[in-house]
Amino acid sequence: MNADSSATLTAHREQPTQAANGWVFLFGVVVALIVGLALLFFGGRSMSLPTVGAGLLILVCSAISLGGFFTLQPNEAAVFTLFGAYKGTTRENGFLWANPFFRKFKISLRARTYNSPALKVNDKRGNPIEIAAVVVWRVQDTAQARFDVDNFETYIQTQSESALRHLASLYAYDDGEDNESTLRSNVDEVSRALRTELLERLAKAGVTADEARLTHLAYAPEIAQAMLRRQQAEAVIAARQKIVHGAVSMVDMALRDLAAKQVVQLDDERKAAMVSNLMVVQCGESEVHPVINAGTLYS
Repeated sequence: MNADSSATLTAHREQPTQAANGWVFLFGVVVALIVGLALLFFGGRSMSLPTVGAGLLILVCSAISLGGFFTLQPNEAAVFTLFGAYKGTTRENGFLWANPFFRKFKISLRARTYNSPALKVNDKRGNPIEIAAVVVWRVQDTAQARFDVDNFETYIQTQSESALRHLASLYAYDDGEDNESTLRSNVDEVSRALRTELLERLAKAGVTADEARLTHLAYAPEIAQAMLRRQQAEAVIAARQKIVHGAVSMVDMALRDLAAKQVVQLDDERKAAMVSNLMVVQCGESEVHPVINAGTLYS
């Protein structure tokens, strides 16, 4: 029983309805006003109560009909309710007329953006980070947006921030394991994951997310300096590895070329000395100064 009641309360779907051309009804109302005034005038002169009554009735109906006129801009919809009951939605634009007893709630269907503030959260490894995103959204189902949530714009903001916090906890900021996606390195994948979660969360409000992207990503101030030093150290180590790898390749190429072209015959000790000298030249940071050896390696 409770489940059925809950489903009844939240089962709102947009029902398209048509609104009449406002200009046609405006012409009819003007004609009715003229007729009513004429009946009132001639009925008063002739002291005819039925004529006066008919004139008053026409004037009252015409005045009530004026409440049915409204306008809609392109990409705008109007939700109609009658004494608390949902009666449909029109997406026509222009000068329109509907039942004057309808309450009309206008909802924009245009694409809008929400820029979240920078949120301080913990990533997958527990490091405090700051993260923010921009969400491009629009109303897809006007009935859900109007009746299934209290305020769909506030709902969007709250759910966007909640989804962003949850997303940050699923990924490491950087320095992931092998084939592990990170917030900094896999922006497109993270953005797709954020949009997918937003689509699920915002569906209850009849809203769809056209796009979601990170706009700010940084370590929290309290660990930013430490993480910067770590990144610098990692960069130095990576550079050193590349330099050593290149130096070893060059030394190996030099030894093989010397042996192949029989430029000089080197024993193991001379090869070791040559390798040592070449590695110093290739890997050293300071300028190399040659030293002339007047003797031999054995003297």
